[in-house]
Amino acid sequence: MTDEILIIRNLKKYFETRLGTLHAVDDVSFKIKRGETLGLVGESGCGKSTIGRLILGLQTATSGEILFNGKDVCKMSKQELKNVRKDLQIIFQDPFSSLNPRMSVSEIIREPLQIHNLVRGRAESDKEVFRLMNIVGLSQRLLNAYPHELDGGRRQRVGIARALALQPQFIVCDEPVSSLDVSIQAQVLNLLKDLQKELGLTYLFITHDLSVVKFFSDNIAVMYLGQLVETAKSDELFQQPLHPYSQALLSAIPVPDCHKKMRRVKLIGEIQSPVNPLPGCRFAKRCLYQDEACTMQDLELKPYGDAHYCACCKVGQINIAKEI
Repeated sequence: MTDEILIIRNLKKYFETRLGTLHAVDDVSFKIKRGETLGLVGESGCGKSTIGRLILGLQTATSGEILFNGKDVCKMSKQELKNVRKDLQIIFQDPFSSLNPRMSVSEIIREPLQIHNLVRGRAESDKEVFRLMNIVGLSQRLLNAYPHELDGGRRQRVGIARALALQPQFIVCDEPVSSLDVSIQAQVLNLLKDLQKELGLTYLFITHDLSVVKFFSDNIAVMYLGQLVETAKSDELFQQPLHPYSQALLSAIPVPDCHKKMRRVKLIGEIQSPVNPLPGCRFAKRCLYQDEACTMQDLELKPYGDAHYCACCKVGQINIAKEI
């Protein structure tokens, strides 16, 4: 068994619209090692959640490969997808809309166990539901409660328990704390961290909150308009961002120190349309350093140091403040 649990190669997902072809995910490649967390960050609408759905087989890729434990998810039959979903699960962004309002907590957690025939009889299923609720810190008095009777943090814990029911190897965390209060966010993030250590889980952590991803991820991939613009180890990306977009994102993180002067990178210009995009860097119209070379051809991720990749022809020419 290889170290990489997930390998994505040249993944593309296009949608046909009345205005043309929308490039939601355009030639994306990355790997995730077993037991690690890759943070996928970027603006809303850049294609992060689409990648998560493609990995799970909830949407069909236009082209490319999604190798999970060496097997291509894109080429699997419906039965093969059903079987592999025991190992591939997702935690959704909005715990309220992702839970069936007509089902109680126990019914929601029990459902995947019944679908995959993992329990026999009510006594065994009840025992497993109790175990899962205990793992995520839910009181058994909530067994017969309904989603609308719970706060956001407890609803998300129900979603986590449901994802853990099939004992998966890999979980897509699609902005799992963005709709929660800050104090509840910390509880859920700590829970996910503890579960990763105890169960050996691998996460794809999708978010637009860089302060969260720094705490949670081993590696970070920065995405812009359907393409990866930079990937690096978490600490290295925060210490030395290479792409102008990564620098702008990091400069926007508030620092609770009134004596520390920050240099904010302000983005100007228009956001390029993802429909029939022009060749070249898609960030060029908003970049302070763009010139003709940036728009001549599409830029590929190139290595700059140990496991640090960037898709920018201006690397080395950009001097950004160390305060970032």
